[in-house]
Amino acid sequence: MNPQAQDDWEIVLRFLPAGWEEKALELGALSRRRKIDSAKTLLRVLMIHLASGMSLRTTSAYAHEANLCSINDAALLHRLKVSEHWLHWMCVEILKGMNSHPGVEEPRSRFQVRVVDGAPISEPGSTGSDWRLHYCLRLDNLRCDCFRITNPNAGEDFQRFDISPGDLVIGERRYCKRRGITHVINGGGHVLVRFHSSNFPLFHKSGKPFLPLDHLRRLKVVDCGDWDVYFRAPGGKELQKGRLCAIKKTQEAAELARKRLRAKASKRQRRLLPETLEHAEYVCVFTTVNRHSMKTRDILELYREGWQIQPTFKRLKNIIGIGHIPKHNEESCIAWFYGKMVVAMLVEKLYLEAKSFSPWGYPIECPHRDSAQLQQSGRQFL
Repeated sequence: MNPQAQDDWEIVLRFLPAGWEEKALELGALSRRRKIDSAKTLLRVLMIHLASGMSLRTTSAYAHEANLCSINDAALLHRLKVSEHWLHWMCVEILKGMNSHPGVEEPRSRFQVRVVDGAPISEPGSTGSDWRLHYCLRLDNLRCDCFRITNPNAGEDFQRFDISPGDLVIGERRYCKRRGITHVINGGGHVLVRFHSSNFPLFHKSGKPFLPLDHLRRLKVVDCGDWDVYFRAPGGKELQKGRLCAIKKTQEAAELARKRLRAKASKRQRRLLPETLEHAEYVCVFTTVNRHSMKTRDILELYREGWQIQPTFKRLKNIIGIGHIPKHNEESCIAWFYGKMVVAMLVEKLYLEAKSFSPWGYPIECPHRDSAQLQQSGRQFL
């Protein structure tokens, strides 16, 4: 074993949550100790497969050459399957630790701004989506707030996420659904979502239909529009209040949007309505935040900042490699995905540690050592 690699591995272990070794036994990852007799060895072998992108066969050969263990690829696949709950537990605990890490707060103290989005994930040989990642990012520190993996039939919706009072959740047009927005309101939160003209009917306070284009046509470039609107919650007659905020695009941006719409409609062999092409001239967002809390330009600027979740997905797909799961079995798919997220969370924790620079570059105290051990080691040092 390369001494430098061993030192690096010991540093990585310091970023894991307290009790991670005991949880391997408790959650069934080490129910059998044949070939692999410790949580450290199991995690290291799994990380070789997950972080480096090696195949199971190459990973087993590498583990043998490095004197870690002697295990074949079929047995390693079984180990990955039974580690699902253990890897998921580590994801959750690492997320908790990161969200308690001090970060740079922005002056929107009235809200906890969260950005949500989804990404399709495909299995080998698949031409479509086999799984879907639902991802939530805190905008104040650009850290993952929570994530879920579902089958592709579970569409992108605010209902996929737990809401707390004070949350301001930002979503793209796919999230402009009455049920999802009502879910956020019932949880004590607010929404800021791209308006979907054909999926989200709006009304005046009197109950008459609100026709957005009648108002949008009055806007000029650089002008911002802001109107009180109402929507009807699913299964109820009561109207919920919100705001429709909009800004007109430049001619070049509008033409590019129309070009994309035509290409998408042609691919799906659908006919575009004239109103859809006219809506492409504007950026319209719906929000439940009142004007006293946030002005029109602030709403539009905040929506623009929400696009920072897109680079996060690109990093997850291009660097971590979550876009294509090299597994077919459902159990191994989910376990592989949680393992990949452990890698992503550890990379982010290493980055946070680098930002709060120390000359040695890693935490002094190993988090999985209990307080009694730390006190004992302190007495020995003194």
